[in-house]
Order: sequence, then C-alpha cells, then structure tokens
Amino acid sequence: MIKLYDRTTPPTENEKQKIANFLFKHLDEFGDPQPDIEKAIHYATGKENTPGGLLIAHWNEDDILGAVVLNKTGMKGYIPENILVYIATHSDHRGKGIGKKLMNAAITQTDGDIALHVEPDNPARQLYEQLGFTNKYLEMRLKKEN
Repeated sequence: MIKLYDRTTPPTENEKQKIANFLFKHLDEFGDPQPDIEKAIHYATGKENTPGGLLIAHWNEDDILGAVVLNKTGMKGYIPENILVYIATHSDHRGKGIGKKLMNAAITQTDGDIALHVEPDNPARQLYEQLGFTNKYLEMRLKKEN
C-alpha cells in the first residue's frame, strides 16, 4: 500500500522514524547521515513553517518496501518547484517496479517541476531518464567550513 504524507496528513512519530531508518539503511552508498534524512522528512511535512513537500512510503503491513522524500523549494521557473531529496527501494525488492511506482506517485502528486541529484553511477539514473528527467546542468558546490 502506498501512503502519502504531507503538511495536512503527517506521519506519526513512529512512521517518521521507520521511514528515516529505512532510507538510511537502503540508500546504501548514495545516502546521507541519518540526521540529514530526518531534516528532509521534517521539512517535507511542513514543520516550523517550511514550505513542505511530500513523503511517500510503500508499506507491506509494518515493513517499508520503498520511500520518497520531496521538498518544495518555494521557487518557480528559474528553479523547479520541487526537489526529490531521497528515494530508496528495499534491497531485497529491487527490480520489481517499486521505484517506478513511487516515482510516478511523486510526479502525479506534486505541482510543478521536479529536480533531483543523481550520481553518474547510480543505477536509478536509468529510471529517471525513462520517466523524462534530463541532465541539463553540471552541479557544482562550494562547501564552506564553519
């Protein structure tokens, strides 16, 4: 069962923690530290006046088979309205179409364009290209040390 969460339908604290734990485990080498994942989930559910977004989880009873976190950017046109922050499929269930279902749900449930970052060697890149995502820009970052 695919379940959608947002500002008006937030996940319970238990669901939020399960989703964060799931993403941390199943993003593999493409993931981030768990506190960063939790921040993105927090943002997606509109806490503390963030623009919000969408959290999607594919549940099989109490187990998660896949999850997506989208954050609204608060912009339009020059920067897409949404950024897909995380998507992961359970390592035991990859190649069964779960990622595609989640991506289609994300696309149909959001207003405006969606941006995402993907490493060149990430196998999910093919799925994104099949769904119409293009690589127009090379991302560059300046990491400022505190």
